[in-house]
Amino acid sequence: MFGKFFKNTQTCKTRILNKTLINVLKIVLFFGLGLGILYLVYRGQNANWIKDCAEKGLSEAECGTFLEKIIRDFGRVEWGWIAAVLAAYFISNVSRAARWLLLLKPLGYSPRPVNAFFTLMIGYFANLGFPRIGEILRPTFFAGYEKMPVEKVLGTIVTERIADVLALLVVMTLAFALEFDKLWNFILEFQNAETDTAAGMPLLLKLTIAAAIIGIALAFYVWKNWENLSKKPFAVKIIDLIKGLWEGVMTVRKLEKPGLFLFHTVNIWFMYFLMTYLGFFAFAPTAELTPLAGLIIFVTGALGIVIPTPGGLGSYNFLVTNALVLFYGINGNDAFSFSIILFFALNLGSNVLFGLIGLIFLPLINKDYKPKPAKT
Repeated sequence: MFGKFFKNTQTCKTRILNKTLINVLKIVLFFGLGLGILYLVYRGQNANWIKDCAEKGLSEAECGTFLEKIIRDFGRVEWGWIAAVLAAYFISNVSRAARWLLLLKPLGYSPRPVNAFFTLMIGYFANLGFPRIGEILRPTFFAGYEKMPVEKVLGTIVTERIADVLALLVVMTLAFALEFDKLWNFILEFQNAETDTAAGMPLLLKLTIAAAIIGIALAFYVWKNWENLSKKPFAVKIIDLIKGLWEGVMTVRKLEKPGLFLFHTVNIWFMYFLMTYLGFFAFAPTAELTPLAGLIIFVTGALGIVIPTPGGLGSYNFLVTNALVLFYGINGNDAFSFSIILFFALNLGSNVLFGLIGLIFLPLINKDYKPKPAKT
């Protein structure tokens, strides 16, 4: 009996260790990807820095290192404008939490706004460690505090993401229409560039096609064997999960105030644009750029954050740096400094700060909290 118990305990420990190891490896992989991109951008700008110094007839000692240049740039930042950037980000997140509550209301619940806001920030904080894990932790934390089915909460987040994708497409269309020539030349330049990224595109296309074929084959198999598969315990659980997700997604059709939902969506993305534009004034080399430039750099930065690196680390810096150089003639070294300043100011001044506050604060305020039962 004890031998069986010991064996089961060891098996359980092994599974936990294996799962932990896999999670650690995932974090290392994505952090490595982000840091790798960041290092490649840094190395390229460092070479430019050395070249600029040589052209000016300055020795290495007189010029200093590129890292020292970035540190000096941080010292020259107008922190009042950075505060304005953080204020715009804060407003966008308040609006995002309010929009989320609108989606949750048709489910019959009346959750606390403070829980919605801080679980949102915990999700952003978690994304800095592992891309997209915040989309899982956010509904998990929220459902735990509000005693709601997690799959329904996750469904509302899916609806949010659909709304955000549509908003991003609208913003990209607007940017493309206003700066067609610059963006089209940018696309052509990257298409013709003989880079590792370009070389990897055919492989990416092949993998996408292979995944599509496997998906279609799997869907066909499930359809043909649905009667038998639907009786399996795992299938019942999956069906219940899909039903919960679908119910959460369909809350958008039951909104009491669709106009308010649209207002918050527009406000969120307008604040995102302001974050970039106001950030220009914080750094002297970008202070003369126009609102239209703010729109273009915001769009390219948004695409960088979509790439699965921790919070867009590396990919955001790469795209913003290149866009500032190619579109607006900003010196590459200054462009890289701007991307670093804005990226770390936002993440340290908001995502890390409010994420940590949420992790500490939420358990305390929800200790004796009893959510109201759902209204049918």
